[in-house]
Amino acid sequence: MNNRITNILLVGVGGQGILLAAEILSEAILLAGFDVKKSEIHGMSQRGGCVVSHVRYGAEVFSPTVPEGEGDILFGFELMETCRSLPLLKKGGAVVANDLRIAPPSVLMGQEAYPEWVTERIRERFPDFLLLDGQKLAGEAGNVRAANTVLLGAVSRRLDIDEQYWLQAIEKMVPKKAVEVNKKAFLLGRSVDWSRS
Repeated sequence: MNNRITNILLVGVGGQGILLAAEILSEAILLAGFDVKKSEIHGMSQRGGCVVSHVRYGAEVFSPTVPEGEGDILFGFELMETCRSLPLLKKGGAVVANDLRIAPPSVLMGQEAYPEWVTERIRERFPDFLLLDGQKLAGEAGNVRAANTVLLGAVSRRLDIDEQYWLQAIEKMVPKKAVEVNKKAFLLGRSVDWSRS
């Protein structure tokens, strides 16, 4: 096993299940036999503030924080937060984003409009970009709140970690009553074709 470090960033706003997704991701990586480090940065509020989670893995990892410009995969739960976090990715990095716009306070108060150019800006800077409707797929799985697990399934296609470890991690980290819906949501996300976006 070489010591290449893979750097993954999860970004969005509070209340979207980012921290749970980071826990499942880290657990699957551990089950696959890698060293993993994780850290989170929370915005000003529990729900609605910016949340960024860093997950790094390899044979041996010393720091939990992804250095700016070294992210391999950016995993965005909300479009504007995804766009704001692009400087964290390295050239040639991959972006998976939920097609969701959550209006920040300035938009809610009518001071600004939510930018229409967000998706184009992401695709322009990072052509390896998958945009998916996480809420729609989570609804098909049985609960729109499982959108985080749909996105995790899409990201899993880019990581060399066997499906069994992902499903075991979901069983371990998700509350028992939500395990089956989350497994279904994960598999729906995992089945999305990156080339179609």
